[in-house]
Amino acid sequence: MRLDRSRWSGWTLALLAAALPTVAAQAESAFPEHALRVIVPFTPGSGSDNASRFFGEKLAGELGQPVVIENRPGAAGNIGLQAAKAAPADGYTIVLASNSPMCVNPLVMKDLPYDPVRDFKPISGLSRGMNVVLVPPDSPYDSLQELVAAARAAAAPMNVGTYSEGYRLAAEWLASLGGFAFANVPYKGQAPIMTDIIGGRLDFALVDLGGARELIQDGKVKALAVSGEQRNRNLPDVPTIRESGFADYVQYSWVSFYVRSETPPEATATLADALQKILDTDEARAFVARSGSELMPYAPERMAAFQRTEQDRFRRIAEAAGIRPQ
Repeated sequence: MRLDRSRWSGWTLALLAAALPTVAAQAESAFPEHALRVIVPFTPGSGSDNASRFFGEKLAGELGQPVVIENRPGAAGNIGLQAAKAAPADGYTIVLASNSPMCVNPLVMKDLPYDPVRDFKPISGLSRGMNVVLVPPDSPYDSLQELVAAARAAAAPMNVGTYSEGYRLAAEWLASLGGFAFANVPYKGQAPIMTDIIGGRLDFALVDLGGARELIQDGKVKALAVSGEQRNRNLPDVPTIRESGFADYVQYSWVSFYVRSETPPEATATLADALQKILDTDEARAFVARSGSELMPYAPERMAAFQRTEQDRFRRIAEAAGIRPQ
């Protein structure tokens, strides 16, 4: 029997046409094909850095590709955000960002080299944690009330250590409520602040509780107050700032993973889905419990809405404290 060449050609074309969508789908689902990196705009040792390493390790396990953590501190987070903005928008570069670079920097800094909304989009919220007011271990102050009274009476402003514009704004808010002035001493990260507060080179500091908890429990620094709605379960003897006479003061620092806004939807969805699985594990819950934080498992849309709410909140704080972009 002779084979009809025209019919055979038609069958071949039909089979190829049917296979093309499958091939395309396989190509789209290939992400990720190689290692990813997470840019952290702060030095090692902070709560943000610890979160990036934990969730980066779990993300590597979920995606089957290495995840490299790259600390790019400096300029209140701007160096890290600029590096992420300059990277290809392919999903292989993630930036861990907090309320400081994503909400506060636009309020306090002129000529910002990135736009938090236009240049980046969230792939998942991760966690939120309280701040803590610390003094050196041999400080004469045993309460926030004593510290504020001394700051009011001091001949010169006290030196306060912070490592981002978010913490500086939080300190400005406390100072405006307490009626005192301070001299901000900016750092690239929390670890050097802890060194200087232990050594008595700072009068006090406002930092992430998660990165300071062990030093507090070891007696190497003294905690006067935490910024949460309630006391931290790991430090039940440390009062809140609200309990210390500032009823309106509640402040949390949060961290989230972002990618370039032009990142393809398929890659964004892959990353977001993987992170939602990780956040819904006992291991993730145990990690944030150890650090004294809370999970913030916000999917992309919810995280974007939350960020807008936070931008409005920090704007009100900045206006109340009389802060303008400089």
